[in-house]
Amino acid sequence: MDCKKAVIPAAGFGTRFLPATKVQPKEMLPIVDKPTIQFVVEEAVNSGIDDILIITGKSKRAIEDHFDKAFELEARLKRAEQKELLKHLENIPDSVDIHYIRQKEQKGLGHAILCAEKHVGSETFAVLLGDTVVENHVPCTKQLMKMHSKYDASVIAVEEVSKEKLQRYGIISGKEVEGGVYKIDKIVEKPKPENAPSNLGAIGRYVLDAEIFDLLHDTKPGVGNEIQLSDALTSLCEKRDMYAAKFDGRRYDIGNKLDYIKAIIEFALRREDMQPELKDYIKTLL
Repeated sequence: MDCKKAVIPAAGFGTRFLPATKVQPKEMLPIVDKPTIQFVVEEAVNSGIDDILIITGKSKRAIEDHFDKAFELEARLKRAEQKELLKHLENIPDSVDIHYIRQKEQKGLGHAILCAEKHVGSETFAVLLGDTVVENHVPCTKQLMKMHSKYDASVIAVEEVSKEKLQRYGIISGKEVEGGVYKIDKIVEKPKPENAPSNLGAIGRYVLDAEIFDLLHDTKPGVGNEIQLSDALTSLCEKRDMYAAKFDGRRYDIGNKLDYIKAIIEFALRREDMQPELKDYIKTLL
């Protein structure tokens, strides 16, 4: 089944970035001059998805406003013949539908995805976390969609995680079936290093079949007293095959302050208008 729908959970409080996120969603924090969530939406669109549901929460209206048309601003840029700036505002095709629904209570990632049940229906869908940017010439979500078609099963993206960071991730247990592809037995959410079944952590990209919703309904609160997606995925493994794939690309966890700063520097160094002066500045710091 083709995957044409994406769900982007973006309802978290962003407490690690206070006070910047007191009234601004962390997903709207810019990487140079583009909001984080725009990178995520563009990944979905570049993967062939044309129906996107963003799960928002309190104080997240800025996300809706960002993806809305800015008629007065666009008209002004057209009059001033500022074509390059105008292009930045028109990067999401009109053929792509972006919808919004509020997660009224913060009950975890599993609960956020459950909020999308009516919109998704019985279709296969992608999940892209709104504070995680993944860069590659082939979008990570598109890589997973190809893997889903190959195995006809739900699939998640993973990467190797250092020992000191294992407690930040859902860690998979599984058997490698081909290079970088694993058949999953279970997923352990935020384990202590001594309890981690591997060093492969879920990085916020999934292509899931709709049966996950029934399992989420039956999932009891887990780590942090929240409904964990990883617990529902472990239940799915008990019913049918599910796979994890090491993605090809570079990931930036914008929910982490240091990774956020690294992302800004790396993205700025790729730009011709910034690279020479920024390189010289970094040299003076060193």
